[in-house]
Amino acid sequence: MKYNFRIQIVFFSLILLGSFSSYGQTTYEADIKNWHTQRETSLKSENGWLNLAGLFWLQAGKNTFGSDKSNAVKFPKGDAFIGSFILKNGQVNIEILQNSKVYSGDNIIKKAVIFSEGAKPVTLQHQSLRWFVIKRGNLYGIRLRDLEHPAVTTFQAVEMFPIDSQWRVEARLELADSNHKIPITDVLGMTSLQNSPGALVFDLQGKTYRLDVVWEGEQLFILFGDDTNGDATYASGRFLYAAKPDANGKTILDFNRATNPPCAFTTYATCPLPPKQNVLPIAIIAGEKKYGMH
Repeated sequence: MKYNFRIQIVFFSLILLGSFSSYGQTTYEADIKNWHTQRETSLKSENGWLNLAGLFWLQAGKNTFGSDKSNAVKFPKGDAFIGSFILKNGQVNIEILQNSKVYSGDNIIKKAVIFSEGAKPVTLQHQSLRWFVIKRGNLYGIRLRDLEHPAVTTFQAVEMFPIDSQWRVEARLELADSNHKIPITDVLGMTSLQNSPGALVFDLQGKTYRLDVVWEGEQLFILFGDDTNGDATYASGRFLYAAKPDANGKTILDFNRATNPPCAFTTYATCPLPPKQNVLPIAIIAGEKKYGMH
């Protein structure tokens, strides 16, 4: 029988093409899985969202704190009476009682300024507790962490939709005016105007969509909602990042990397909500599914 080299070459070419395609898809899936493993590690870390143990809004003047219920700020553990936070004219000072030990780094402190506009944030330590000041609008609060929080030790993996490259799409940044701002409302009901470079425009399942974006460092940050919210995904929407667009204004939107907001993991976060124009009229069956009962 005559050996047909041409058929054989075509046959092996198809095998190789299939192998490369499979390799590419496998590599992509591995990249997403590796990214998600790092994401879950971050959630469990000292600076992650799982160990939040309290959010206490300060009143003007003196706010005593400690684990005793008579304190203005009641910590879930630690010394009964630790000291006081003093809020005055947008600055927060701390005073520690003589018999309590509070650390700033390796140093025990008794008095310090722990928040003022433009200054570097200060994180303080007492036993397994860590805290620092946050500002939301005109409110000043103490965000508390507990490194022994049970939410860390009982954490279960965040379930994801099956990884599918169809949800990885090219997008074009449609630039807005240089002073363009979009209103962003958070879970506290506070609305702020955020600088926005414009909207990412992309095609998905034969239709064109757009999502307004804001800058976060060198990345684009997207708050979006879709038809899976409240059922398979977190009710108030999800977060997504995209790389800085190239010289042609192009970047990649990969919905396989869509994440739950911090509020999905704790009641002590103050998450921003997607603006109404960023609620897509389709189901984005990609990325993280909802977690827990928050």
